[in-house]
Amino acid sequence: MTDYGHALRFGTFITPSAQNPDAVVALAQATEAAGLDLATFQDHPYQANFLDTWTLLSFVAAKTERISLAGNVLNLPLRQPAVLARAMASLDLLSHGRAELGLGSGAFWEGIEAMGGGKLTPGQAVDALDEAIDIIRGIWDAGEPGGVRVEGRFHQARGARRGPLPAHPIGIWVGAYKPRMLKLIGRKGDGWLPSLGYIKSPGLAEANAIIDAAAEEAGRDPREIRRLINLQGRLGAPEDWQRMVEQIATLALEHGFSTFILPADSSGPIDLFGKEVAPAVRELVSKAR
Repeated sequence: MTDYGHALRFGTFITPSAQNPDAVVALAQATEAAGLDLATFQDHPYQANFLDTWTLLSFVAAKTERISLAGNVLNLPLRQPAVLARAMASLDLLSHGRAELGLGSGAFWEGIEAMGGGKLTPGQAVDALDEAIDIIRGIWDAGEPGGVRVEGRFHQARGARRGPLPAHPIGIWVGAYKPRMLKLIGRKGDGWLPSLGYIKSPGLAEANAIIDAAAEEAGRDPREIRRLINLQGRLGAPEDWQRMVEQIATLALEHGFSTFILPADSSGPIDLFGKEVAPAVRELVSKAR
């Protein structure tokens, strides 16, 4: 059994379709009404049929009261890190501590290039994310003296003023699958946020081991790093949610995951996830522990 000591949390993964913006906001509100903990949104700025995720996060924060909000995950190549850091801190202050930073190194590079971003190799993308995390954390360290100075190959901060201080310690949750990215999470991240269907090699156990080893090498406690996961499957018949309860309990007990995010495009499954699946998982995991 792997247990990193984090309380179980449940949320939704919402496609920010521009075809029906009111419905997108309603799904986030349904997430809150179902008693879930967070609503997250895809971020593909080059997708013309999507709402801009950052604008959506800000709008949804004003339309909800309790749930946490995050990109899943924000596209770093099209979001300048120092500006993103200030935007995140601002949203966290305005929402009274409900903003979290899901962050990715980039994908779909043709789309990124079409929007003015540079195309990077996988290795370069890891290095760019590494530099960006240093800048983001530097901006948030509002009490530190002097400006933020990072002279990276892909991102620089040359005396940028620090602040504002977020309302709470914002988590940096990194979407990652390959060893170099997993090691970066161990060294600098607050959470690992993969999608279950994309985890191939390394598998769950090996990926966790890579993160843990990198954390220990950096002098960190691996338990500092939350394990979050985007689930697969839809909820409909009772056997669907019963299967999902068993799947989530296994992820929690055998692999240490503590945050479970359901792809959701209608309110029915959201309600079922919050009122049936989440309580059943909590009971099952509590008994096993």
